[in-house]
Amino acid sequence: MNEQAPIAVAPAPAPAGPPGMAPFVPKPPLWNMVYVISSIVLGITQGLGLNLVTANLTGLQASFGATATEMAWLPTVYFATNMTGTIVMFKIRSQFGMRRFAELGIIVYALIVLAHLFAHDLQSAIWVRAIMGIAAAPLSTLAFFYMLEWLPPAKKLTIGLCFGMLGSSLSLPLARIISPDLLAMGDWQGLYMVEAGLALVSLAIVFLVPLVPPPRAKVFDKDDIISLPLMAAGFACIAIVLGMGRVYWWLEAPWIGVLLAVGIGSLVLFCLVELHRKNPIIDLRWLFGRDMLIFAGSLIVIRLLLSEQSVGVFGLFSVLNLQNDQLIGLFSIVGVATFAATAGLSMVMKPARVPLFHLTALVLIAIAAWMDSQSTVLSRPEQFFVSQALIGMATGLFLPPAMLHGFLRALARGPQYILSFLTVFLTSQTLGGLLGSAIFGSFVTLREQFHSNVIAQGITLLDPLVAQRIQAYGGAYARVLTDPAQRDARGLALLGQSATQQANVLAYNDLFFLIFAASLAAIAVLLTHLALAALSKPAAPLQAQPA
Repeated sequence: MNEQAPIAVAPAPAPAGPPGMAPFVPKPPLWNMVYVISSIVLGITQGLGLNLVTANLTGLQASFGATATEMAWLPTVYFATNMTGTIVMFKIRSQFGMRRFAELGIIVYALIVLAHLFAHDLQSAIWVRAIMGIAAAPLSTLAFFYMLEWLPPAKKLTIGLCFGMLGSSLSLPLARIISPDLLAMGDWQGLYMVEAGLALVSLAIVFLVPLVPPPRAKVFDKDDIISLPLMAAGFACIAIVLGMGRVYWWLEAPWIGVLLAVGIGSLVLFCLVELHRKNPIIDLRWLFGRDMLIFAGSLIVIRLLLSEQSVGVFGLFSVLNLQNDQLIGLFSIVGVATFAATAGLSMVMKPARVPLFHLTALVLIAIAAWMDSQSTVLSRPEQFFVSQALIGMATGLFLPPAMLHGFLRALARGPQYILSFLTVFLTSQTLGGLLGSAIFGSFVTLREQFHSNVIAQGITLLDPLVAQRIQAYGGAYARVLTDPAQRDARGLALLGQSATQQANVLAYNDLFFLIFAASLAAIAVLLTHLALAALSKPAAPLQAQPA
């Protein structure tokens, strides 16, 4: 990849965009489409690297001969390394330039993806996924820069921000749509072959489609030798605790408490080091300011509520024994809704409208959660078309305005604050997702136990309806079991399974209602904040009218 684009350009470049970005160089219309496609492909490659495995953990169990608990390590270790990897890659890009950053990053990613094809046991697969969390870090940044490359400065922070994250947003429904055919083609190797193919396509994009290099800056110094390991250890330990705590259960495995203590201790030491550095990785004094704390908190809350789909609906589908091949229509609608929201947002997004978009996203989440709280054991994907389309739209309306708001605040302080903002944004999104899985998953477990106890108390063999149901279930085995006692035993077991399924559905309904209530609370807080801001804003002075 050359530093300068080997294409015909206008003789005089347009004015530069915001500080820290590459100067704008107009390009022919055909190349504009090339940059759009390149950005979406890179975003989808990064997103599928995570979501293809996450969407097929149950199907991959047999391939690796592992339990559900052991398989949960695959997405957890990816998150554990991805946060630090993204920050380190951003620093490499800033200091050594876009060319080295892109070529080195994409080569390493392609090699790691190819290594998946040789990981035939779970332990080696876990190590490869952990390394992939770091190797995949350049892709999201590259997708963002390729989308910005062809846009004039006035549209970089509207169309660029919206569509720069489109590929990664579409990867979640896309992973669910293509997974059935991939597993049918080659089991787990079918998934990894697609990842390897996309990685090689991304490699070709980086070497053939040029980027105008942004300004370089010296961002590494000797103090990073202390700060980066502390940050990596802290983020990794917290991610593992949140990802695996619910699986092993919080108070049952002593190592969870040890990891939590190590994670908190590492982050405290990291903060102490950063506060005394001349050029810190993260400007903690700025981040601990009132406005940034409110901003980070709102990001985490909305990301937590968006777990209604990834934790709530996906978990409910698992309880209802619905597989990915039965959900293709649903996720096609989710993908279309996400794209439509992104396209519409790109035409109307302005900094002053950010609270309105977030308010709209919260309203959509509340409506979807209330609709899903009416689920039953007979619910099928068709009943979730509208609610999950609303969640897809909420996702499209949430991320770009949040990125715009934080990005402008960082640029107002100086280009050196972009890394601090990037850390807040990525950490809030990753931790929000992990917190959603940990909190909501634990909530469902506790509510399922409650509903199971309530249902079990109402089941007695003296009840003629219960006895009739047991006989009906046992009747299914009449051709293979001639002993009535054995048939009744099988019928009682099936009744227990049915009761457990019903308890799980009720637990997920409780979760959806909790998200509905939390969304209403968030709406009330946001409206109160906007009202107080409007009241505290000084009124414009009245001008005297001429006589």
